[in-house]
Amino acid sequence: MFPKNKSELKAIDFFCGAGGMTHGMSQAGINVLAGIDIASDCKETYEKNNSAKFIEADINEYSPEKLAEDTGIIPNDDSLIFIGCSPCQYWTKIRTDKTKSKMTRNLLGRFKVFVDYFRPGYIVIENVPGLWRNKESNVLAEFKEFLSQKHYVFDDNVINANKYGVPQHRERYLLIATRLSKEIALPVQESGENLTVRNFIGEHNGFKKIPDNHKDESDFRHTSAGLSEKNRRRIILTTLDGGTRYCWKDNSDLQIDAYKNKDHVFRDVYARMWWDKPAPTITTRFNSLSNGRFGHPEEHRAISLREGATLQTFPKEYIFKSSNQASIARQIGNAVPPKLAKRVGKVVIEHWNKLFLSNG
Repeated sequence: MFPKNKSELKAIDFFCGAGGMTHGMSQAGINVLAGIDIASDCKETYEKNNSAKFIEADINEYSPEKLAEDTGIIPNDDSLIFIGCSPCQYWTKIRTDKTKSKMTRNLLGRFKVFVDYFRPGYIVIENVPGLWRNKESNVLAEFKEFLSQKHYVFDDNVINANKYGVPQHRERYLLIATRLSKEIALPVQESGENLTVRNFIGEHNGFKKIPDNHKDESDFRHTSAGLSEKNRRRIILTTLDGGTRYCWKDNSDLQIDAYKNKDHVFRDVYARMWWDKPAPTITTRFNSLSNGRFGHPEEHRAISLREGATLQTFPKEYIFKSSNQASIARQIGNAVPPKLAKRVGKVVIEHWNKLFLSNG
């Protein structure tokens, strides 16, 4: 099916969070009309930094008819993009209690209801690799079968965001679909050669040295979490630029009972980042030294809120609103890196433009 007219590409960002996907899509040149999310603590951040409307709603109770009323979108709009970045805690490989996240395991199924009602020209899905790799679930298989039945073509795979403008090893499942042509492809991988921690944070990039428990009350949020007395001693003993907890494993006072004689378990907890390598995946608890390789390469603390946001490729002027550090860390860690989102947006724009060039 060929588009009837070349309208401006516009999007609805389902499960939008703090707006990483919205911001990147907007940077690419797509008009994001609204973001939908149940997380009320994201609303102020989202609307502060994006021109889109934040619709606070539970997608399980929100209806396609209400979305049409709230945004003005109509069914069968070729220029409409639906973006689905549903909460991924249930599918993550991180060992967490899945009890609370079970209710979110099939949000993709609920997203399908909106796709079926509106039949947008394009669909974008971003999630953790577990959605793709989990052999015990048919959630993704059912969604892809649904797309085929509705005459969408798609390209999907597990990608590493480090090959798409992001200075971290961040594996994600990515799908791009359209009903407007017979093919579409994911963004082409890049080298990732310069996407290292050194090229994004540090004094040379405008991040002054700070101690742990530093409170930055400005919008920059160069705020670091406090450390216990033992954790201060631990990080001081951890070799700069990539050191791990093995630096103090023989210190009986600093050893951690849970890891004694288990060198293969959680090898990166309490470790420092390397300057000249990509960061690890920025999670929702990246500001905590004990939750991964989140130690600053040379300062005696975990990375700050702003450093985490920068490694997620948020612009330095992106303002995160909350009085709660944990909320801001969660907003940042849950986000789609804007640079990845921008590349996805450009793929859609190029596909859209090519349709009209080939017809002209």
